[in-house]
Amino acid sequence: MTTILETNAISCFCTLSWELRLRIAIDAAQGLEYLHHGCKPPIVHRDVKTANILLSESMEAKIADFGLSKVIPSDGLSHMTTSVVGTTGYLDPEYYISRKLNEKSDVYSFGIVLLELITGQPAVIKGEMAVHILEWVSPFIQRGDVRDLVDQRLQGDFDESSAHRAVEIAMSCAASTSLHRPTMSYVLPELKHCLEMELSRGLERTPGPRDEVTGMTVSTSSPEIQSTNFDSMSAISPR
Repeated sequence: MTTILETNAISCFCTLSWELRLRIAIDAAQGLEYLHHGCKPPIVHRDVKTANILLSESMEAKIADFGLSKVIPSDGLSHMTTSVVGTTGYLDPEYYISRKLNEKSDVYSFGIVLLELITGQPAVIKGEMAVHILEWVSPFIQRGDVRDLVDQRLQGDFDESSAHRAVEIAMSCAASTSLHRPTMSYVLPELKHCLEMELSRGLERTPGPRDEVTGMTVSTSSPEIQSTNFDSMSAISPR
């Protein structure tokens, strides 16, 4: 195993292709999916953010810093907490208000991380007035403008269908209520499908043997992720 670098996804965006961004998202999603559904009892990380997604020398992503993690009941019920912890910009607004914790709080935070990977923008964009990334992406989504929403440093070098689906997944994860968010078990195969679309684009441009993606699962639909109508989606409130 290579040494984990003291860096995070955001700090090296300028060198990350769309394929690498998807692979980072998939690695992080696999880690969260294991915490939520592989551990008995389940564990909620409670501080999912780009700074806690470390990259190895081979660009493999790992979820780090479990200091705030919490074991939750295995009966599927929310766990009431006496204090709310997390990082501004990534903190689930429903958890903040209700103090009821479940794995969907991590899903919200992951949605914000995914938007950062897609856009190259931080969770809170600083300027004359701080703007949450959900507010920043809203005009692009209203216009159906996925190409301009994706980090401009990629210069359009990505499969647009893959990016469109990735945005839909991110927005589903960052839904204002936990009831409307997917589980990581659904998010993971959807992201793998995004990666497959991007790899297929590469094969069309450069004929040759197809790259193997370990555990690739193609999922064209999900009962918990609804397709976003980018032409009619209403404005999104960041908090």
